[in-house]
Amino acid sequence: CFDIKGILREFGSKWTDYCTDCSSSRGGIRCCASYGRPDDYDKEKCESIFNKETCSYKVVEKDDHSKECPVYSWVG
Repeated sequence: CFDIKGILREFGSKWTDYCTDCSSSRGGIRCCASYGRPDDYDKEKCESIFNKETCSYKVVEKDDHSKECPVYSWVG
């Protein structure tokens, strides 16, 4: 199988690319997010910010990004 970059991947191989975990089989390539997305938090007061370097979200107050907000559930 060839991945999205055109790299040949052997059947049964696994890799992480663009914050996704991927694997290949005779049925094709499957990929899913390697991070959780914050779901239950105060969306009026806070916002989630994605960090591409660490493939993770941080939830902070909209008016003061130095203050983190509690997150009660994650999806992913």
